[in-house]
Amino acid sequence: MKAKEEKKVAKAKKTKNTKNTKSKKKKQSFFKAVKTELSKVVWPKKNEVLKYTIATIVFVVILIVFFLLLNLGLSVIKGIFA
Repeated sequence: MKAKEEKKVAKAKKTKNTKNTKSKKKKQSFFKAVKTELSKVVWPKKNEVLKYTIATIVFVVILIVFFLLLNLGLSVIKGIFA
């Protein structure tokens, strides 16, 4: 009876170790792939980042003005009919 239990325990430990090893290999493989892909990325230059930041801020200001005028116009129209 003890021999069977010992075999089961040994088998369970072996299975657990195999799973841990596979899990570690998968993680290492994943991070290696991430590192490889990040090395392929062409990062923008400082002047490009500045240019895109300014363009974004200008676009946001234009949208703010548009919605401000729209809100003001609708308020005036509502005031006329109220």
